[in-house]
Amino acid sequence: MYRLGQWLRIYLLPMLVLALLVAVAVIVYAATRENRQGKLTIAFLNIGQGDSIYIESPTGTQIVVDGGPDASVIRELPKVMPFYDRTIDSLILTNPDQDHFAGFVDILDRYKVSSVFESGTKKESASYLMLEKQIKKENAVHELLRRGEVLDIGGGAYIQVFFPDRDVYGLDSNPGSLVMQLVYGKTKVMLVGDTVSPVEDFVVQLDGVRLQSQILKLGHHGSRTSTGDALLKAVNPDVVIVSAGCDNRYGHPHKETLARLASSSIPYLWTCKEGTITFQSDGIMLTRK
Repeated sequence: MYRLGQWLRIYLLPMLVLALLVAVAVIVYAATRENRQGKLTIAFLNIGQGDSIYIESPTGTQIVVDGGPDASVIRELPKVMPFYDRTIDSLILTNPDQDHFAGFVDILDRYKVSSVFESGTKKESASYLMLEKQIKKENAVHELLRRGEVLDIGGGAYIQVFFPDRDVYGLDSNPGSLVMQLVYGKTKVMLVGDTVSPVEDFVVQLDGVRLQSQILKLGHHGSRTSTGDALLKAVNPDVVIVSAGCDNRYGHPHKETLARLASSSIPYLWTCKEGTITFQSDGIMLTRK
């Protein structure tokens, strides 16, 4: 009996105390993270040569726009969302190129996902077909987005769709990319996927000043075929984001695109050099976190 009591004091009691402290720490951490104070978070994830953007609304709705080229997104997500959280409300795929969707396969493996949205362009690659199979297995809502649709993500924040305005099944992936704007109060962020200049010009003709935003994610990782003068003038961003890998084989961002930014005195931030780039907004002020 003495030895049992001694064992309890020496071993079991400290373990119970440690477990209690860990539990309290997790509860405090969770309470801190859940107290969003009416703020929207948008993070351009450092996933190499590709796109992946994490959005968390003021009410906690979580969305990932594009999944990057590989499992790198799994490394970055815990940096911007609670480590204990294993649910994501929505995935949005702007186009079915490998550098935009591959990480979604890993997300669907590790997180419970409620809905998936796409533009409607398709690929017959084995990896894309695997993604489609994963979505079906997840039993998630799976829909196409079209111009005029608005995704209410809570707390007054929403995502509005400018393109496509038609069935893009037969289009190549880049011209068929989703063009969207994240809006929360006075904060606006343009997300243009891999869209090309002719589509940009079409959207500018239709929407003009509605496109004006503080942040613009450069089209197609800074390719010379995207982010033309018309779009830059319409959006008139305070800063643009380049989501591209270091020393990538495509040469992104192209010097022609950077020259267009320079001529308009628009600064840019590059995930390759900055790492994951995170902003928060209370609907009035947009600040880098």
